[in-house]
Amino acid sequence: MMLSFFDQFLSPSFLGVPLIALALSLPWVLFPKPSAQWLNNRLLTLQGWFINRFTQQLLLPLNLGGHKWAALFASLMLFLLTLNMLGLMPYTFTPTTQLSLNMGLAVPLWLATVIIGMRNQPTVALGHLLPEGTPTLLIPVLIFIETISLFIRPLALGVRLTANLTAGHLLIQLIATAAFVLAPIMPTVAILTAVLLFLLTLLEIAVAMIQAYVFVLLLSLYLQENV
Repeated sequence: MMLSFFDQFLSPSFLGVPLIALALSLPWVLFPKPSAQWLNNRLLTLQGWFINRFTQQLLLPLNLGGHKWAALFASLMLFLLTLNMLGLMPYTFTPTTQLSLNMGLAVPLWLATVIIGMRNQPTVALGHLLPEGTPTLLIPVLIFIETISLFIRPLALGVRLTANLTAGHLLIQLIATAAFVLAPIMPTVAILTAVLLFLLTLLEIAVAMIQAYVFVLLLSLYLQENV
């Protein structure tokens, strides 16, 4: 029984071919394509408004050099948001519950921000490793600690997204299993459990949106330190 709870996180395959590539390409198929008409429909208008508002809020603390990342951040936000939301549907697979995928997104983007800082302003980038006014005896210790915290950033990005989505999916499956088991024995308790499951599902929808936003927001903060 315990193993079956974690089977939902296994990458599905068909004829020996992993279907995670199909799951990753599905969000781009669902988005409406811009049209050449003068007036757009409501869906395109809502999509454009959301992207504009999100980009404005995200790039507000960045200088003009960081605005080049606007398209990348907006695309990544929509990509993660769609993957997280589709994963809440029945009989679907959530690629963002795989740590390998999340680390594959976090490490290159974090490394790009570090390389930009080292290339454009190396003195300022290296200055983050040692706060001003540090006592002489604490300099080696602080440099070591700040270096470790710098390299932990991509790990924290990937683990945070994986852990939050995995915990939510497990909790939903546990409560749903309890509701099915209690239905013929204690119908009243089963109904209350189903109500709790509905409220938890609403919470997971919020978590799916918030975690996608937090992932991109932290990347923008890392970029802000290096541009």
